[in-house]
Amino acid sequence: MAFRMKAVRSILPKVPTEFVTFIFVIFIMPTIYCFELFVVIPTFYPLWSLWYTIHFLCGTFLMCNITSNFVAIICTDTSVKGLVLQSTLQPKWHFCSVCESVSPPRSWHCDTCNTCIIRRDHHCMFTGCCIGHYNYRYFLAFTIHLLIATVYATYFNGYFMWDRINFEAPMTLLKIIFPLAMVAFGIDVSETQLYLVLFLVTIMGMLFMVTLLIVHINLIWHGTTTYEKNHKIRDYDFGWKQNFKDVIGENWILACIFPFAQLKLKGDGIHWNTRDSWQLEASKSR
Repeated sequence: MAFRMKAVRSILPKVPTEFVTFIFVIFIMPTIYCFELFVVIPTFYPLWSLWYTIHFLCGTFLMCNITSNFVAIICTDTSVKGLVLQSTLQPKWHFCSVCESVSPPRSWHCDTCNTCIIRRDHHCMFTGCCIGHYNYRYFLAFTIHLLIATVYATYFNGYFMWDRINFEAPMTLLKIIFPLAMVAFGIDVSETQLYLVLFLVTIMGMLFMVTLLIVHINLIWHGTTTYEKNHKIRDYDFGWKQNFKDVIGENWILACIFPFAQLKLKGDGIHWNTRDSWQLEASKSR
């Protein structure tokens, strides 16, 4: 698979709400990384001891994969722009009235990106771009590594915060439930309150990643996209093993370790075999 890069001007989100979430994500990831490795972990192990070094390397490995896959998602062009497509309608192809061109099977127009996306799954508000054929595996790897990192951090944060929260204080419950509101109103801007905010952001991130991963593993397992699942289209389900290879590539282990490894996907995202055509070819070959 060729790595199709976007133009620099098209990387940043164009919708104000998406731009805010985009800035939040690129700010909060290094903040929590530094919080875990330079505030939380040193309370359990002496700085640069053997166990601290192990946790430092593990955390840095996860951070590198999270940020690299995040960059790959937003920099990979998964649209039909620049592609030479046929001008006549074929089975499963459709005409996009906005782009004024014929679009391949499984490709749909995104109003936010203002173009048709190859094997479009959804528009991601955190990256400000669509998830499609060319960047789906980066999105999946980003989600998996972020889930591992938030579970990892939550485990240590739980012990770290337990010794710092006074559960007998009358405002404790309110601080836990509404930490950001408490900071905004200036009731508590202490160091502990800041730690609590980061702790709860990590927990919310973990729960969100669990939900996201369950949804997308289910989609990939059945060989569908969000649109196809909603419209009960099951034409591209070739079994869970092949379905995952179609998204990640043959060597999924390499994809999880090296975000920018050039892994060849089965198809080009434009021409798709269906279950019916595959079964027909299989019966002819017998």
